[in-house]
Amino acid sequence: MDRVILHCDLNCFYASVELLNRPDLRAVPVAVCGDPSSRHGIILAKNEHAKRFGVQTAETIWQAKKKCPDLVLLPPHHKLYREYSHKVNDVYDQYTDLVEPFGIDESWLDVTHTLHLFGGDARLLADALRERLRRELGLTLSVGVSFNKVFAKLGSDYKKPDATTVISRENWRDIVWPLPVGDLLYVGGAARKLLRQYGVETIGQLAACKPDSLENLMGKMGTQLYEYANGLDREPVRSRYDAEPVKSVGNGTTFPQNLTTRSQVQTGIAVLADSVATRLRQEGLYAGGIQVTVRDPQFRDRSRQRQLSAPTHLIRDLTDAAMELVDTLWAPPAPIRALTVTAIHLVQEGEAYEQVDLFTASAAPKKEKQEKLEAAMDRIRGKYGGRAIVFGAAQPEKKEDPLP
Repeated sequence: MDRVILHCDLNCFYASVELLNRPDLRAVPVAVCGDPSSRHGIILAKNEHAKRFGVQTAETIWQAKKKCPDLVLLPPHHKLYREYSHKVNDVYDQYTDLVEPFGIDESWLDVTHTLHLFGGDARLLADALRERLRRELGLTLSVGVSFNKVFAKLGSDYKKPDATTVISRENWRDIVWPLPVGDLLYVGGAARKLLRQYGVETIGQLAACKPDSLENLMGKMGTQLYEYANGLDREPVRSRYDAEPVKSVGNGTTFPQNLTTRSQVQTGIAVLADSVATRLRQEGLYAGGIQVTVRDPQFRDRSRQRQLSAPTHLIRDLTDAAMELVDTLWAPPAPIRALTVTAIHLVQEGEAYEQVDLFTASAAPKKEKQEKLEAAMDRIRGKYGGRAIVFGAAQPEKKEDPLP
């Protein structure tokens, strides 16, 4: 029996929530944005009126205002968005126990075994959900209905706002294959650029590729995308109450001023690595790899990742590995606007091991001492607060006194 999966996507979510209390702005272009004074001046969300002027999420405020001089800018209220997200998912819970959020404004619902309780017609159920959220919460919804998660998401993106699209066994090739390959789940800019070099620009062209060729080109991701393009996705919808394994632990920040020296960058990396290492220890996890992303003032991101010689959750190890990656991406005095450090290839505490040989055995006591030091830091922070003690490398850079 085919599954029946809905993907529900709230339209212009941040902006829609803001306008619930600002009905006077519903007929004008509106965008929710970060604070320009703290260098977070980008568009986080926009309403349909702003979309018509070409305003895009993640572009800078000045770019958006250039397209739409009368754009009304509103500050974000993330706590309010979380509250409405919970309210929406509580509604979904009344139709199935398999509700899997995908970000704050999207969710998959598997109604395979409950659809008969609501009339047996998936399209009518989707329409009823849209009408109910509009009536009870004042929010509009686009819903995709299909036999797997990937096509259900394509359906919710297919027609917006406030629409239902059914992608069935009978029509999926006609709807899905002409779409740009970038519309497929997890096909980002880098993958799209790579596939374009081989003449693959639509999902249908991706589906026609040989799976072995895609695997050679993109690794496991190539095989996964081949299955997605051919309607072979079988990933289950997981309940939002089921604990999902942590796949990565990261932290990033935008700096008040651009970083231009290596010592400034090392301090920034150390602060982020400290945060990541602390969270790893709290979760009983070790990092088997590290990833660093460097953002320049033009919002261009460059990333690198590498496997670590041994799993770790120590600040010093993560800082050193992250700086090695930064050195492959950046050279001073090129300005850095933001940095992100992410621990990847995570393993549980009992699964972490390090192969010791004659050359590394002498380092074991030093590592054990570092483990005790950082465990003590965790205890002090737990008692006196997160800022009670910091790792030495994370101290703010001191200015040298002028020579007499």
